[in-house]
Amino acid sequence: MVDKNPITPEGAAKLRDELHNRKTVERPHITQLIAEARAHGDLSENAEYHAARERQGFNEARIKDLEDKLSRAEIIDPTKIGGDKVAFGATVKLMNSETEEEVCYRILGADEADINNGQISVTAPLARSLLGKEVGDEVKVRTPGGERVFEILEIDFTGKSAK
Repeated sequence: MVDKNPITPEGAAKLRDELHNRKTVERPHITQLIAEARAHGDLSENAEYHAARERQGFNEARIKDLEDKLSRAEIIDPTKIGGDKVAFGATVKLMNSETEEEVCYRILGADEADINNGQISVTAPLARSLLGKEVGDEVKVRTPGGERVFEILEIDFTGKSAK
């Protein structure tokens, strides 16, 4: 069974752009580096050759990874979801019930998650506990720092980033 990879249209476009760049720019560039290093002679002691081959291996592995992610992509446009329950693509404003600190997170696919920009993976414990909840609901989340309780203040599906 192949797991679907939920992703926004923007996230899928970024993956496609990276894949295109790796195939059409990076791959030919690495091939050129290998050819130049070969021209220097003895390959067994040629550091440039070995570095270029290693770079080629990393690039090809990333290409395969991107192709896999895109083949499993389930593109979901959050602006077409709407509603009053937390779902994929929602930006959720929360208040920590203990500290009364407000935080804002957008729930996205694993490939789009960036905690520094307020974007968390749909598979993260906080996101999983928020899914299906409504404004006013309280959720308990186990974090490495202990259990936290959050109250949902707002749910937005306009596609705005959390920060």
